[in-house]
Amino acid sequence: MNHNQYTSKLLEKAVGEFAKLPGIGRKTALRLVLHLLKQPSEEVELFTESIRVMQSEIHHCSICHNISDQKVCSICSNSSRNKRILCVVENIRDVMAIEATRQFNGLYHVLGGIISPMDGIGPSDLTIRSLIDRCSSGAVDEIILGLSATMEGDTTNFYIYRKLADMEIKITTLARGVAIGDDLEYTDEITLGRSIMNRTLFNTSLKN
Repeated sequence: MNHNQYTSKLLEKAVGEFAKLPGIGRKTALRLVLHLLKQPSEEVELFTESIRVMQSEIHHCSICHNISDQKVCSICSNSSRNKRILCVVENIRDVMAIEATRQFNGLYHVLGGIISPMDGIGPSDLTIRSLIDRCSSGAVDEIILGLSATMEGDTTNFYIYRKLADMEIKITTLARGVAIGDDLEYTDEITLGRSIMNRTLFNTSLKN
């Protein structure tokens, strides 16, 4: 028999909203909501206000498209970074994973996804055009293709390689000899750090 387990419509609605979050089922959502109900109203207000402010005031860096509090992110504006090396990644989680290794001192370019025809994502849906513009300025010596080792990642790598092939830019990729896994964010820092340090020329990787 199908019956409503909730004695409060307000509780049910809150659980439904939490359950929309990735990786959160209804049981976990209920536990989170009940936890919030036990907290002082000031704590709940701080929680909800931080989400509201983040949603309304957060920016995407005008240079690399990373998430930022300012128009230009703290990485792009850091004068100690090597601005002539760009690491191309899928999303902000990959930036965080690479930064955690402390083995990369260049800048990033966040694509906002990877080419995936099955999901209806093409080159025009990503920030590839602005990447080409950054490279055509003559201010870039090396592009590191730091995308996931999947069919979609490889397709995106090759598309970018073809677009930049006529420019005098060194194009490298993370070392495949060191297993980097499908997603950079789930790779341990030492392994990912080694794959950055031991990166190889992309056109060489095509022959393997």
